[in-house]
Amino acid sequence: MLGEQLAARHLERRGCTILACNAHVAGGEIDLVALHGDTLVFVEVKTTRQPIASSGEPLGRLLPRQRARLRRLAGAWLAGAEHPPARRLRLDAIGVRVDGRGRLIALDHVEGAW
Repeated sequence: MLGEQLAARHLERRGCTILACNAHVAGGEIDLVALHGDTLVFVEVKTTRQPIASSGEPLGRLLPRQRARLRRLAGAWLAGAEHPPARRLRLDAIGVRVDGRGRLIALDHVEGAW
């Protein structure tokens, strides 16, 4: 939940409007859904909690099956939710690293990750 909150703030600073957090759809949950101009963005967030000296990369834990899952969930969200018109769709990945106290160490955002 902390990772999603930090990722949502990051997206808002970049001009996105958050449409849904932890959106439940048939078959699972989408971490974030945002609108960026005329682009609807579906976001997978991976968070790791670690000591500052550690160098673990949360995006390294993303697997090809998660891409397929996010595409399937995005389709279910589009079919079931009322949403603003969008000319494009994008699948992003955001990796969040926080320390033991929940303070942000790093945030990596890959637009169009898949």
